[in-house]
Amino acid sequence: MKILGIDPGLRVTGFGLIEANKLKFNYLSSGCIRTQGALPERITTIFIEIEQIIQKYQPDVVVIERAFMRSDRPNPDAAIKLGHARGAIISAAGSNHRLMIEYSPNQIKKSVVGKGHATKEQVSFMVQELLKLNKVPQADAADALAGAICHAYHCF
Repeated sequence: MKILGIDPGLRVTGFGLIEANKLKFNYLSSGCIRTQGALPERITTIFIEIEQIIQKYQPDVVVIERAFMRSDRPNPDAAIKLGHARGAIISAAGSNHRLMIEYSPNQIKKSVVGKGHATKEQVSFMVQELLKLNKVPQADAADALAGAICHAYHCF
């Protein structure tokens, strides 16, 4: 099963693709989509890039991190902007007839690290270990790969 994980962001959207056979993982690709310009250009870039990745790799499922708002520092404007990025990703997956699954950040961290409040460094380290990578992936790409790994754990 090919799983495309996506860590949505308006400035940087991470993506990571793995192939999972039971609990054996094979790293296929990862990276970051960096956007510039006004909101419409950023959303369009995210949509086009995700669509190209889906068409190139033909994943069976797209996993996206569920949006959340911190209760200690609520920022509705940031949540709305993140919603735009998520909408572009959901539209790209839908227009390519891909199953889409959402996991909360805590579910992803717990699946990969063993605790729901793991740091970014802990997630990156475990992604590197689980996928047997030579180096730690970029932070947003590591989060996306962690989402893909989380889904594999939930499937098998």
